[in-house]
This record gives sequence, C-alpha cells and structure tokens, in this order.
Amino acid sequence: MKTPIFVSFDFDNDRKLKDFIVQQARRPDSPFSIIDHSLKEAAPEKSWESKAFRAIGRARVVLVLVGPQTHRAPGVLKEIKMAREQGKKVVQIIGYRDGEYTPVKGAGQLYRWNWENLGKILN
Repeated sequence: MKTPIFVSFDFDNDRKLKDFIVQQARRPDSPFSIIDHSLKEAAPEKSWESKAFRAIGRARVVLVLVGPQTHRAPGVLKEIKMAREQGKKVVQIIGYRDGEYTPVKGAGQLYRWNWENLGKILN
C-alpha cells in the first residue's frame, strides 16, 4: 500500500521540484502516491484554501519540497497550518543538491532528498 501524500511547494519558484516528485511517484517501487499538490489558480483565496484543506485531509503525509524561498512562500505556510490543524504528519525535504536552505517553520526536520530518505520519512 502506497502512502498518499500532498505535496507542498513554492509554486512561483519550484514547479520543477513538483514535476520531479510526480515522476518518482510513478515508479513501480515508489512507497508513495500523490493525491494532490499545491494549488495556484485564478480563484478567490477562500476557494483555494478550502480546496487545499480538503486535499490535505485525504493525505496521510504532507511533503514540503524545500527550495531557496520556500520558507517565505505564503501558500506553503498556509498548507502546513492546515495540515497541523488536521493532525497530519508533515515532513520536508531539500529539493536541490547545492545551496543552503532554511527549514520551513512548523514543517519538522529537514531531510536530504534521496530515495532512502523518502522511503523512511513517508511511512
């Protein structure tokens, strides 16, 4: 049984990270499936928030993909708050190989992105 996850990421700066995790979820040996991810659309904020809240509710884990500005991304911060309100496990992984990254407040320990870590933290 694959762990259903909601992927939270900085939509304005890190869409390629979301694309990469989607590709990994498609692997036959993937320990997770993506049920939804951060939303960015031309909808009123309340509509966006209610859609994200419902999507997070269907996930077992919220996975935060951390890039250089993720710790400041308003949507990510709201998604983490929603996950915490619903008692969901929240984990964060560094999305890029090089650089210094600031952990996102409230998202738990910051891990390196590798297949072994994904398997451990998403169970």
